[in-house]
Amino acid sequence: MSNHQRNRSSGDGPGPETPERRMTFTAFGIQAEAQSLEPGLHVVATPIGNLGDISLRALGTLAAADAIIAEDTRVTRILLAHYGITTPLVAYHEHNAAVVRPHLLARLESSAKLALVSDAGTPLVSDPGFKLVAEAVAAGFKVTSAPGASAVLAALVVAGLPTDRFFFEGFLPQKGSARRGRIGEIATVPGTLVFFESPRRLADMLADLAAVLGDREAAVARELTKFYENVRRGRLNELAAQYANEEAPRGEIVVLVAPPGEETVALGEADLDDRLRTAMKKHSVKDAASLIAAETGMKRRDVYARAIALASETPVDEPGGRG
Repeated sequence: MSNHQRNRSSGDGPGPETPERRMTFTAFGIQAEAQSLEPGLHVVATPIGNLGDISLRALGTLAAADAIIAEDTRVTRILLAHYGITTPLVAYHEHNAAVVRPHLLARLESSAKLALVSDAGTPLVSDPGFKLVAEAVAAGFKVTSAPGASAVLAALVVAGLPTDRFFFEGFLPQKGSARRGRIGEIATVPGTLVFFESPRRLADMLADLAAVLGDREAAVARELTKFYENVRRGRLNELAAQYANEEAPRGEIVVLVAPPGEETVALGEADLDDRLRTAMKKHSVKDAASLIAAETGMKRRDVYARAIALASETPVDEPGGRG
């Protein structure tokens, strides 16, 4: 490690302060002076809806930074205005990340103090911040976190589903066949599944979850921490039917699905073949294998291998093809 890398990691040799700007924030009607920051990249969690869900440390970090790196500066500006923070903003999103990232790394090289935020919640969860953090770490810059709100955890603790293990998938593929295939790949994960979804795709997504995973317990959490917060709980088939018969809901949505049952259904070869042939009349070989694996608890790779063998022996008229 070079000398300047050691200095960045230890906090020695801070860069020049930004002139003509007071590093303050206002909370509860009181203006507070922010403490100075060490040079480096500070990853800051922001509220997912309720502006009160931010820590004093996060406010101090945002106020003391040389610049705030924001996914959508319009969204972040609302938060800053609410707390009287005047730190300059830099737009950093999926469309400009490749161009802007080198400039941000150059500022870190000059001992800048940068704060990274997302539109809502904890950065790097379904946003473009990962590459910036990864390259900052690789270059030896100090990277710290000011933790806080997370839609994933907020939904998990109110869903009423097991919390000891969970798997965050984020957004599933938009197209039905790809979505069902991905659901099948994670069908046997031994924990609660957590997804993000858009309102217009919610009904179709729930139907695909039910088709591949079976009728598991689930929850749909919407507008968490906001005035119209709503959590609807039930089985996947029930939830899929409800949302199929309603207008698309508004707001941010988190979908959670219970883990697979602990028992594995013991199937003989003939029974397995019968189930697979029946499933392959309506689904592709891949989706049929995923469905039967989820229903029985059998290893997906074993079921898929048998499905391929059956399809080769007796051609099946299937809508999705062999893949």
